[in-house]
Amino acid sequence: MKSNGAKPRAGAVRKGRKGPQVGSGGQGRQALEGKKPTPKAEDRPYHPAGKRKAAAERLSAAGGGKRAASTGGGSGRSDQRPAAASGGARRPKQSDDIEVVTGRNSVLEALRAKIPATALYVATRIEYDDRVKEVMNIATKRGLPILEVMRPELDRLAGFDSVHQGLALKVPPYEYAHPGELLDKIISRGQKPLLVALDGITDPRNLGAIIRSVAAFGGQGVIVPQRRSVGLTASAWKTSAGAAARTPVAMAANLTQTLKSFKERGVFVLGLDGEGDVDLPGLSWATEPLVVVVGSEGKGLSRLVTETCDAVVSIPISASTESLNAGIAASVTLYEIQKLRAAAKR
Repeated sequence: MKSNGAKPRAGAVRKGRKGPQVGSGGQGRQALEGKKPTPKAEDRPYHPAGKRKAAAERLSAAGGGKRAASTGGGSGRSDQRPAAASGGARRPKQSDDIEVVTGRNSVLEALRAKIPATALYVATRIEYDDRVKEVMNIATKRGLPILEVMRPELDRLAGFDSVHQGLALKVPPYEYAHPGELLDKIISRGQKPLLVALDGITDPRNLGAIIRSVAAFGGQGVIVPQRRSVGLTASAWKTSAGAAARTPVAMAANLTQTLKSFKERGVFVLGLDGEGDVDLPGLSWATEPLVVVVGSEGKGLSRLVTETCDAVVSIPISASTESLNAGIAASVTLYEIQKLRAAAKR
């Protein structure tokens, strides 16, 4: 029978036989066999058990005399430090903005704390009281320039909505130390490093309190990140109660890289966190060179810093609903470390 010229439906057309199928090469069979056995927790580098194992190996290696080559006075290493490894190779630029402390109580406390001020501004026809008299006496003894200005000028210096009470103290920008140079100085003096690093702390009062604790419990310095962190402002100076004049503060361009470079030189990095896997009492790392990292109260330690730490330490507290702020946590930790170091010397 002849075709009428109509095209058959597409679904009715039979396709030719397919050619030989290409085999999977055993991939399907390998998938069914499953993966290899899961590594033990201590063999996984980012697991807390793995980090404890790595830190314990470093601790045992330190007892075998390897630590002397990395921290002993710098004689066992080159004086040249790679820029990328230092974590703070570029000294941060200092701001041209001035810091101004205002108010009679604040100015008096700042002068008592020996903040390196550059000028004292006094309003014309200021009403003298005991605080103003003491401020003038301290400024005169220190040879500090005393400038008498009109109140509108003092209002401009103090800033909008600031209560100056006729007094303002001009403070220069703080000159931060280099983290690597700070560690070099500590080692050259024959001291065992004990430093505190800040991770995401933005309250200057916490920084001031930590500086005060570092000075009180045998620490040699504080490290702050260049970004997303508080700097040494006049408020931090005042809270430190003069300890900032004796305790250097270093600024790291990259805190994680700085901590890694310290680890390469034999310094152990301990993070503070309420959910840490190591308890503070009887800390086995207390007698070793240490950097204690304190995180912010809300977010705690950042992920990269946590992964860099040799151990994350927690402070046992009796009430589960309570927590310690950064300044108090650092103070408690430094006290325990000092106590354990003193006991080891006996």
